[in-house]
Amino acid sequence: MGSLRLTGGALRSRRVPTPAGRNVRPTPARVKEALFSILGDRVAEASVLDLFAGTGALGFEALSRGAAHATFVEGHRPTANALSATASALGLTDRTTVIAAPAERAVVRLDGPYDLIFADPPYALAPPWELFAALRDRAAFAPGAMLVYEYSSRNAAGVHPRFTIDRTERYGEVALAFVHAHD
Repeated sequence: MGSLRLTGGALRSRRVPTPAGRNVRPTPARVKEALFSILGDRVAEASVLDLFAGTGALGFEALSRGAAHATFVEGHRPTANALSATASALGLTDRTTVIAAPAERAVVRLDGPYDLIFADPPYALAPPWELFAALRDRAAFAPGAMLVYEYSSRNAAGVHPRFTIDRTERYGEVALAFVHAHD
């Protein structure tokens, strides 16, 4: 088991454990720093949804930077259990919810709306636009919510008629799409 470091906020320099194996692919530190620089003040007091959470690095980083609450959705039960343990170790259990279920099944259990939604699905999966649409249908998007979709820079982000990609950024193998839902 390895670890990664939170890069900003109240928990800056604290370590988040990363489970061994190929079930998780943590967002690289430089990508995470760039992402939170782009998001800026949008994180403060935000309700955050971290889909395909893996290590939870994005959700924990948001909490460190002032988000009010983060919900982590992780389909791999041992990894979801590790998320709960990390929340406890960081003293964040009162500001976190962990749902151990595949994102497609977790949609019906989510208590939105969310101001920030991070989605970092396995790169081998097709872009999950229908999942995002299901979230929108269940009112998981707060007014003005931002979805940050992480995908392989070798692939296209895809499109969906109910969403607009406002901005894309590429960092080596990683690409980020900053997305909003149409009203």
